[in-house]
Amino acid sequence: MTKLLTVLALPAAVVALAVPAVAAAPQFDTPAPVAFMEDVSTGAVLFARDADRRMPPASMAKMMTVYTAFQMIQRGDLKLNTEFEVRPETWAKWHGPQAGSTMFLSSGERVSVANLLYGIVTLSGNDACIVLAEGISGTEQAFVERMNEDAAKLGLKNSHFGTANGWPDGGVTYVTARDLATLAAATIQQHPKLYKQFYSRRDFTWGKTMGGGQAITQANRDPLLGRVAGADGLKTGHTDEAGYGFTGSAEQNGRRLVMVLAGLSSFNQRAQESVRFMEWGFRAWQAKPVVKAGREVGTAAVQMGSASEVKLVAPKDLNITIPSGSRPQLAGRIVYDGPIKAPIKQGAHVADLVVSSPGLPEQRMPLVAGADVAEAGFFGRAWRGLTGLFG
Repeated sequence: MTKLLTVLALPAAVVALAVPAVAAAPQFDTPAPVAFMEDVSTGAVLFARDADRRMPPASMAKMMTVYTAFQMIQRGDLKLNTEFEVRPETWAKWHGPQAGSTMFLSSGERVSVANLLYGIVTLSGNDACIVLAEGISGTEQAFVERMNEDAAKLGLKNSHFGTANGWPDGGVTYVTARDLATLAAATIQQHPKLYKQFYSRRDFTWGKTMGGGQAITQANRDPLLGRVAGADGLKTGHTDEAGYGFTGSAEQNGRRLVMVLAGLSSFNQRAQESVRFMEWGFRAWQAKPVVKAGREVGTAAVQMGSASEVKLVAPKDLNITIPSGSRPQLAGRIVYDGPIKAPIKQGAHVADLVVSSPGLPEQRMPLVAGADVAEAGFFGRAWRGLTGLFG
């Protein structure tokens, strides 16, 4: 059962959510046929154009490869200093101008997981993806199965991966802008240290030129780095089929935005539109405080517990995203699947505060249990069962 409580009816623990006037969502115009932006800090979707259209991701698929590697590193199944050998067959397939972006790996050399990840993220190396995939799982396809398993766990309902590097494969690999944003947010939130280490590097040096033997340094293609304050990732992509695309993120004053653009016509257009889109997200929208950290927002019913209800509190300062300079009329409600079955641990995410306003995106923020609630003993369960029977 889902229970709804009107926030406006709750005591003064919640900062007033009703103020006069109605705000319209700011407008943004872009030539990109596919565009999506979410304020990860509040869950507000600020812009969506054809965000659920299935499309080829090109090298943006490498975000999934990196996420799967991050998951394995976090579990202790993979170490950054582990080295994998570049198989001659892999080198031959992914060497030369016909093989797209490259890390300039050499046949037979041993490369650490950390350097392969730099090669994937910073250089978009197709060769680095395959060497990492084969090193982890034996074959690229075995690794791709891991990628699809992780994608399913993340809830990427409209995405499927057929390769580890996003190379065109006749439509087997596809994503949506919304799914790419979900993947980006999960990478940032679940793996903050690894994200910071690998995604914001400006350039990377690997390989040597033929003949002269000079070190090869390539720049990160991320169009936001150095152009938008707080920009720190993620991944560009380009094929003739997909056009020019980019999934990017930046954080300013505690607000984390994730954006996706796809189907653009040129490298320069991608760069210009990405900067313009991200700047619009920060300029046209602002954060509004709703609840202070630790404040009680309401209660939720408890099933078979030592108490009949549990207090719901804000785990951190909760904000919503509204148009800059506006004072929209807001309404809130608490949503949870309940009654919540005991035992319940203090700090567990058990409910959400959902804030809505006409013309603006609905925003959902977590609420946590304010205290432990133990499972009721035999007599307590019996008594609650009887009282439940007779109302």
